[in-house]
Amino acid sequence: MIAFEEALKYVLEHTQDYGTEIIPFSQADNRVLAEPVLADRDFPPFNRSTRDGIAINSKALEEGLKQLHIKGMAPAGSPQLNLENHKDCIEIMTGAILPNNADTIIMYEHLERVGDAFILNEDASPGQNIHFQASDFEKGTTLLEPGIKLSAAEIGVLASVGKYEVLVKTNPKVAIVSTGDELVDVDQIPLPYQIRKSNSYSLRSLLKKEGILSYNFHLVDDKEILAKKLKEQIQQQDVLILSGGVSKGKYDFLPEVFDELGVEKVFHKVLQRPGKPFWFGIHKDYNTLIFAFPGNPVSTFVNYSIYFKSWLNKTLGTDNPAFTVFLKEAIENKTDLTFFKGVKVNLENSTLVAREMKTTGSGDVIGLSKVDGFVQLAPKSSLKKGDQALFIPTRNVI
Repeated sequence: MIAFEEALKYVLEHTQDYGTEIIPFSQADNRVLAEPVLADRDFPPFNRSTRDGIAINSKALEEGLKQLHIKGMAPAGSPQLNLENHKDCIEIMTGAILPNNADTIIMYEHLERVGDAFILNEDASPGQNIHFQASDFEKGTTLLEPGIKLSAAEIGVLASVGKYEVLVKTNPKVAIVSTGDELVDVDQIPLPYQIRKSNSYSLRSLLKKEGILSYNFHLVDDKEILAKKLKEQIQQQDVLILSGGVSKGKYDFLPEVFDELGVEKVFHKVLQRPGKPFWFGIHKDYNTLIFAFPGNPVSTFVNYSIYFKSWLNKTLGTDNPAFTVFLKEAIENKTDLTFFKGVKVNLENSTLVAREMKTTGSGDVIGLSKVDGFVQLAPKSSLKKGDQALFIPTRNVI
């Protein structure tokens, strides 16, 4: 049995490189960018109006003119017009290109229309209400750096520069394997000694948030069947995430089956709670990693969030952020294990504050729906109210 810090170090030493692929930008949500994205032209690409109103030449202001005759209309998306006389104006809409010889925009709220002219009712300054060409970025500027996870804002940038295909890090092929004769499908009525599958669906949902579509299947507690099916998946997948079958029970066959299949054990059992029986290894012939988590729902959830998520971020070259929260109340860990306690997080006075959520143990799947993540407590440690604690989020908290 090894310490938590040692286990995490071993997992992160087994990061992989699955290469890159080109995909349509519209399918790039939650994918990790693998190339710099450059501005394909100036931003904005022309001098554009930021108000609805009129475009004028500032000579009119210098000469104190108060009435300007209307010589045209410039809607957004129309070709550039020409303002031939500084005593005239052109009506212009927000987003439209500034007419030639115009250098100032006056919004309608500061004008009064009289026939075919506008009267200026407010003072104006040369250059006002114009978003000047290249004032945001010049052509060739790097807008997005490799290693960021693409979200709605970045998708908008890709669209703006015409990046209809984008190079991203290739995600690992992942299979989720649930084990145990006591598990039945969600649409079945369990017998008194059975329960419905839940871990595999939670894991699939967690992977989907990372842009990974997983393969899911269930195996009964039979060594021959386990060996045959796992051998197939080891040959086909990059990663197997298993739930159950790694503890000390007489039907926990997985460690023995892994050994028979030539999977090299990196470690088995970690000084932590929950998730102590965690088994981690690699089949070097196929370079397939095995994350075998205990079957209790909280144990699976915690180990995925700590180990697999950290491994995935490092593998894909994106950030592995560390979070802290302030404790609403004192928390104590009297054990020799690293303890992960479920907490509910709220924003109080611009500060993230965590309150411990009581659960019935590592099998409390309902309790998982009430927590925002877990605070990490070192062995034999205690934290006072107001202390900061390391926090592993399992959902967006703000």
